[in-house]
Amino acid sequence: IAGRIDEVYVRKGDTVKPGQPIFSLVSPELTAKLTQAQAGQQAASAMAKDAAIGAREQEITAARDQWQQAQSAATLAQKTYQRINNLFVEGVVSEQQRDEAYTQWQVAKFRENAAKQKFNLTQEGTRKETIVAAVEQEKAAAGKVAEVEAYTQETKVNAYHNGEVSQVLLHNGELAPSGFPVVSIIDMNDAWLVLNIREDQLAAFKKGSVFDARIPALDNRKVTFKVSFLSVMGDFATWRATNSTKGFDMRTFEVEARPVTPVADLRVGMSAIVEQAN
Repeated sequence: IAGRIDEVYVRKGDTVKPGQPIFSLVSPELTAKLTQAQAGQQAASAMAKDAAIGAREQEITAARDQWQQAQSAATLAQKTYQRINNLFVEGVVSEQQRDEAYTQWQVAKFRENAAKQKFNLTQEGTRKETIVAAVEQEKAAAGKVAEVEAYTQETKVNAYHNGEVSQVLLHNGELAPSGFPVVSIIDMNDAWLVLNIREDQLAAFKKGSVFDARIPALDNRKVTFKVSFLSVMGDFATWRATNSTKGFDMRTFEVEARPVTPVADLRVGMSAIVEQAN
């Protein structure tokens, strides 16, 4: 992750073990994201609990009172219409007044029905679909927190294997871009030899074959290697034929070989001399 180097705990040449602290980062942006994610999780958790509990007792009581109030209003509107209708039959009031009373009665009935349905909803509680959605939102928020926490763990970097520190590229207080190496560690136990072999000499270096090589840096110590990998190199490594009519271009192969037994004091960049019988 991107950040500023807080401290580098190793130097070039140090031997490290798995789990040993290598360096730490400071990332204010990551801290802010973690705070936001945690707040979002708390809000989602509260919404999920609210959906699971459903309406509160006070809300149910208020809905019932509103229904009873609408019911009383509808009853009054019905009685009023009946009185107006009797007066209309006797010719005391106009048809307009009777129609208005009838309309008010119908409106009151609709309001009563709406209030009753609202009261029923509060008694039934939250729909299952709403509860499921709230729970899933809570899980998503928890996943976001876990994601940011995983990034936060990357601010403290430990060694993954035994090795030796070969390079310290960034130091205390310097900015570390995302993906940029800070410390390079070499696994001293994972050593191999690289040879570039012309294809007409490749028969002596088949995969799995063994050969001896001398290491000048180790007092010409003879070491036995075993071929582990073969691969043709690019055209830039091709040996061009001097006679274009009879000869052909010879390819060069890269041969990797590993010591049959561990070699003490073997270092990166040492030369190896391999002698072949004519």
